[in-house]
Amino acid sequence: MGEVQMTALAARLAPALKPPFCLHLHGDLGAGKTTFVRALIQGMGYAGRVKSPTYGLLEHYPLADVQVLHLDLYRIGDPEELEFLGITDLFDEKTVLLAEWPERGGALLPAADAVLEFNHSGTERRVTILPYSSSGNALCHSFQRLL
Repeated sequence: MGEVQMTALAARLAPALKPPFCLHLHGDLGAGKTTFVRALIQGMGYAGRVKSPTYGLLEHYPLADVQVLHLDLYRIGDPEELEFLGITDLFDEKTVLLAEWPERGGALLPAADAVLEFNHSGTERRVTILPYSSSGNALCHSFQRLL
């Protein structure tokens, strides 16, 4: 799928994300993770600008009944750096955590309810979902219906 289709998929999937939920996003640079997250957050009802947290590591988006945390661990050198961000204190029953490059967070990152794997070749992208909890299974079923 192209970027337009991937953005549309994320926007349609957004209402299915119910807190607490931790979504890990895997894929190479340029695979579309940040683009997908941006559309997902906007699809959840955030009207402002959705920034990439590449340099700040974490962006917080408060919505009416949920807080969305967008974490990008690409530049993290050691998982211990997550302690300074307070992820364990921020992730609660009203939180959706979207984590790019989660493998760099090690055991300090909350376990994934689902994983999205992004692959790309040129302008074409492919997104695969893997569930790891009952809420991850529910998101997976929503995802499959949207394809």
